[in-house]
Amino acid sequence: MSLPVPHPRARTPRALSRGAVLLAAALVLAACGGGDGDGAGSGDGDAAETGRRSVEHARGTAEVPEAPQRVVVLEPVQLDTAIALGVTPVGAAVLNEAAGVPAYLGEAGQEVETVGTVPEPNVEKIAALDPDLIIGTESRHSALYDQLETVAPTVFMASQADPWADNVALVARALNDEAGAEELLTAYQDRCEEVAEEHGTAGSTAQLVRPRDGILTLYGPTSFAGSTLECAGFTTPERDWEESISVDVSPERVLDARADLVLVTAADVAAADAVPPAVRDNAESFANLHVVDQSFWITGVGPLGGMAVLDDLDRLLSAG
Repeated sequence: MSLPVPHPRARTPRALSRGAVLLAAALVLAACGGGDGDGAGSGDGDAAETGRRSVEHARGTAEVPEAPQRVVVLEPVQLDTAIALGVTPVGAAVLNEAAGVPAYLGEAGQEVETVGTVPEPNVEKIAALDPDLIIGTESRHSALYDQLETVAPTVFMASQADPWADNVALVARALNDEAGAEELLTAYQDRCEEVAEEHGTAGSTAQLVRPRDGILTLYGPTSFAGSTLECAGFTTPERDWEESISVDVSPERVLDARADLVLVTAADVAAADAVPPAVRDNAESFANLHVVDQSFWITGVGPLGGMAVLDDLDRLLSAG
């Protein structure tokens, strides 16, 4: 599935999603950061003379190229955002090396070389690509930071669990395209409103369920898919999310996953066993159940993944 990057459009005053508001706040802070020129996205005199900018990140401040050409990314949100902004990374860590780069990223994604997995990037493969910028994550790649920094300027977002729009903002700053990211999130918000209005989702609940390792993972309102469902007008059923984006429940507690709309993720949506036994055995409690592609509902974090989820949601709701 190949999605075009949303084209810039005239913006009208409207209430933005929380993600877009967070991005806007980040951009204001970047523009207004200290008068000494060391704030996020601002370069000092020496950096400007050498075509570099100072970017604040989870590890401090990095001097990055004004227009990076050979970027390596270590997280799905970084890969999605870079491609959405028109920058095809030379390398990316992926969640599954056998599966490679998610197909929803289209032809640009197929041009990206894999450099290990997201939990375990391969520093030698990264170095062999001669990058001029590396983007990673403190919570996952902290132990590799010193090695990566010897290869190329390295920018770390704090955590992959942060609201995804925050991480889009960080990637955009590193790539020097904050305006492009704002356009992408505005297009995402507009699409949310279209889906909500067309299908009258207000007042309905929705729950995303990921079967894995004999348990059921329920995704909450701060997760990528959960926040997108809420952006499209749904409400996530109330529960204790334990300050996390998701909670795990045993098959015996499958009824905890009930909602007006229940979405079960699978690697192969057509597989006979895509719906786990616990859900199949309680079919009467899941009247409006759909199987969805986990390659973008779970791992498609970013502006393009968000649009893919919304398009899929529109298709499912239109089909009844």
